Amino acid sequence: MTSLRLRYHTYEIGNADIHVRTLRDKQQFEDSDGLAARSGISSAQWPLFGIVWPSSEVLADLMKDFDIIGKRILEVGCGIGLTSLLLNQRKADITATDYHPEAEGFLVLNTRLNQENNIPFVLTDWKLKTDTLGKFDLIVGSDLLYETEHIELLSEFIHRHAKSKCEIIIVDPGRGQHARFSKKMVQLGYSHSQSKTENTDYLEKPFKGQILRYNR
Repeated sequence: MTSLRLRYHTYEIGNADIHVRTLRDKQQFEDSDGLAARSGISSAQWPLFGIVWPSSEVLADLMKDFDIIGKRILEVGCGIGLTSLLLNQRKADITATDYHPEAEGFLVLNTRLNQENNIPFVLTDWKLKTDTLGKFDLIVGSDLLYETEHIELLSEFIHRHAKSKCEIIIVDPGRGQHARFSKKMVQLGYSHSQSKTENTDYLEKPFKGQILRYNR
């Protein structure tokens, strides 16, 4: 029996109601089989996947009326997968990825909570040079740049999975890595722009981060 404390919440995003089961708070931890430890995930890092962060809400809000017709979409580092759940409700061709061993189980349950079809999920590490994902028209993610090493790893991961014509949208809360990440993306051949969010009344606090956009 799990010892984790959980909570249920409904996010109202445009005309959609997205139901999610998350960890109750950042104090939760359970890795009895050692899967997370073998993946290099510490006890302090372990619960981060299971919380819906403000950046995730901003990204989901961006996707509520985004043009998805004919696009194959990838969410990188999905965590609880709020954006994937929203896009799945919109009948988008969405694939979710994360490196946390518990992310898929939470995503499957949350998809059922919303009475939708399963979302394709791939457990992957940005360090891997090969996987089964293929290429995408639109790649999205939120709060991904925690460490300096993530600049190289994430940019190369995105580049491997971007079609020759691709749009990338990343919501960054301002952890200090995005300028160098954008420089790396430009070096890889992408145009770059960034902007502040226009309306975040749905958040408890003002959002000080940036919306990063890359195209080629």
